[in-house]
Amino acid sequence: MATVTLTQALRDEYLRLFQMCRVNLEATEEVTNWAQQIAANKARYSGIGDALSVPWHIVGIIHYRECSLNFTQHLHNGDPLTGRTKNEPKGRPLTGSPPFSFEESATDALQYDGTTKWTNWSLPGTLYKLESYNGFGYRQFHPYVLSPYLWGKSNHYIRGGYPRDGVWSDTYVNKQLGSAVLLRRLAELGFVAFDVDGAPAAHEDPASIWAKFEEVRYNPAEVVALAQELQRALNQIPGIHLREDGQAGQRTSDAYKRVTGHYLKGDPRIG
Repeated sequence: MATVTLTQALRDEYLRLFQMCRVNLEATEEVTNWAQQIAANKARYSGIGDALSVPWHIVGIIHYRECSLNFTQHLHNGDPLTGRTKNEPKGRPLTGSPPFSFEESATDALQYDGTTKWTNWSLPGTLYKLESYNGFGYRQFHPYVLSPYLWGKSNHYIRGGYPRDGVWSDTYVNKQLGSAVLLRRLAELGFVAFDVDGAPAAHEDPASIWAKFEEVRYNPAEVVALAQELQRALNQIPGIHLREDGQAGQRTSDAYKRVTGHYLKGDPRIG
């Protein structure tokens, strides 16, 4: 059970870290690919989450962290659905007979962890619940390391972790993307949204947000109305600050890659 309280100080910390979060350059394409796969399974995650009052993206992000999006594994810990869980938590689900469906297992996992009783799905509340799903061992016993369960492959995490349950190593490097890193990319791609205070916000169909900018070409010497509109949209993403001059140069192309995974057409860096 969680023994860390979501205080105002912790809310502020989550908001600050999320705002400052930058995915490691070598993981840019990886985080975009995983986020798009999570979004592609939105209907299935929603089928589970809606019945439990848990946002679909929470189910998807936990599915990545515990199972690498494998639908033949328990959401609790990645054990195979052909039997009850062998690792902690052991023997789940308590009822029913294997093999279990992913939906049966995921429902049990979210109920077992108390996720279904959580109602604060603001940005700080979401990050708190995601961290709590893995446990607060980093925060309580190794506070000099931010949990890679949230911040893996970002500027907030370098090394240190649990290579297996209950065993700590200062040199171990967690190789997975952090759940906060995935959440930020889902927000950057337009699949989820939060307002400036971290409250859940309405958002457009993501296809309508970025698809219309696919024809913007790298052209720092010419002012183009659609490029200016793109810069305006990119400036809504935390941490991006562009001149809205309609000249789609390197900084605009860099920002576009950050949220879509690829540079503008005609960028000379494209091989």
